Amino acid sequence: MARLSHSRRKRLPRKSFALPPKRSGKNKTPSTVAGRFPIDTKARARNALARAAQGVKAGTLSRSQAATIRRKVKRRYPSIKVTSPRQRRK
Repeated sequence: MARLSHSRRKRLPRKSFALPPKRSGKNKTPSTVAGRFPIDTKARARNALARAAQGVKAGTLSRSQAATIRRKVKRRYPSIKVTSPRQRRK
């Protein structure tokens, strides 16, 4: 997976991200970056799935956000096997 520079990340369209940008500051204005968890390549999509699972476990990401990431990766890359946390426990 090639390194994604800040300028190149800024040029990615919003549909290349699994989640919208995090709002920060007093006015809750979105950051200059188009979104969180880039899924423009298969490798980054797999990484987004791994980071989503890690974020839920650490408590920094909600289950619904992780479900959104799984749904968007599955829609964009049908060849990637996406399982829900319940399916993994079996």
